[in-house]
Amino acid sequence: MTTRARLPRLVAAGATLALMTGLSACGEGNGGGASDDGRIHVLVYGDAANKVEQQIVDTFNEKSDVKAVLDTIPGADYQKKLQTIISTPQAPDVFFNWGGGSIKPFVEAGLLLPLDGFIEKDPDLEKKFLPSVFESAVVDGKPYGVPMRGTQPVLLFHNKKVLADAGVEPPKTWDELLDAVEKLKDAGVTPIALGGGDVWPTQMWFQYLYDRVAGPELLAKAVAGDKSAWESEDSRKALGMIEDLVGTGAFGKNYDSVKYTNGGSVQLVASGRAGFELMGSWYYSQQLTDHPDFAEKDLGYTAFPTVAGGKGDPTGVAGNTNNYYSVLKKTKHPEAVAEFLKLMYSDEFVKAQLDIGNLPTTTGTDEFIDGSGTPEYSRFQYELVADAPSFQLSWDQAYPQKASSDMYKAIQQFFNGQLDTDGFIKAMQALPTD
Repeated sequence: MTTRARLPRLVAAGATLALMTGLSACGEGNGGGASDDGRIHVLVYGDAANKVEQQIVDTFNEKSDVKAVLDTIPGADYQKKLQTIISTPQAPDVFFNWGGGSIKPFVEAGLLLPLDGFIEKDPDLEKKFLPSVFESAVVDGKPYGVPMRGTQPVLLFHNKKVLADAGVEPPKTWDELLDAVEKLKDAGVTPIALGGGDVWPTQMWFQYLYDRVAGPELLAKAVAGDKSAWESEDSRKALGMIEDLVGTGAFGKNYDSVKYTNGGSVQLVASGRAGFELMGSWYYSQQLTDHPDFAEKDLGYTAFPTVAGGKGDPTGVAGNTNNYYSVLKKTKHPEAVAEFLKLMYSDEFVKAQLDIGNLPTTTGTDEFIDGSGTPEYSRFQYELVADAPSFQLSWDQAYPQKASSDMYKAIQQFFNGQLDTDGFIKAMQALPTD
């Protein structure tokens, strides 16, 4: 990886990540780190990326006397179920998370194993990853996570055929997006698919517009406790733009009954009933799994549009920095776990993630992009993130978990016209920041 290819500075990087939502397993049995059934239980967020995680588990099991088993929880339920089991005998040995803030409560509760001992024996557990990414799982000066999967910028995806039939080009500016909305409506399709029933996809429109209009500093101030940030002129401008976009009918009328987590919004784009969808980079993998023919022929993607006069850098990105594996202190097999974690920087891991459209953050990722199964998509992500001056954390990651419910309520109600601008501002000012 070239020296310029370092992830941009993280906005609100020290802020608390959200911990969103029994255990269903693709592995066998119900054991965990506390019950010691003789195996390592690796718990992950259930989605299309699980096939790579299973592949890595299988590779580990070929040489290890202590076997690993992959357990999954459906994405919509993951964070809630994780919190339910993490201090019980059903807790895993290793579990998927979003780094710093998402694991801080578990660190404070004494549940997690600091990984400095592992790193002392194998320095590559740290050195093989970009420093800015690795540091996002450092809590109180100690490392508690090893990067897995990849960085996840939010992108504007589209159906190439739908856009072409309507005479629409992928928009580079906000005005071009508004023009595309009108043309797609005239063509009889929903301009933008939205899984409003999950709410977190709706939040992506807020986080990106705020970043474009106000720059990343507004959220950083708000998360640091400066409540006046929400009532600024820039904040009101961003809210006005959201209100205008919804008012055009860009998302149709039934977006709150559609979900991303059950494939509803994904299907709308793949079937040609919608033109765009704003979603994290994992969307490519999801479409490749659910609708492979569409993904290979007609799935397009672009960066979020620029906003004229906005204070935010037009090349800034927003989304999730990375995912991580953390280790429960009570695991009965720490030596085997340490060996398992080494696979997260292996060539096999990097190649497999690239092949499904994920972008690992190892220091050697660049050399595998051109030979991957998704070279154009991976290169697009790589250059977008490498060149970005800032990487805005998603709001539900930047704020503490206890703020998520009220945040989602405010976002949904404003989007639906049940809350006006002042009401939204007051709701955001009331969110806890510590």
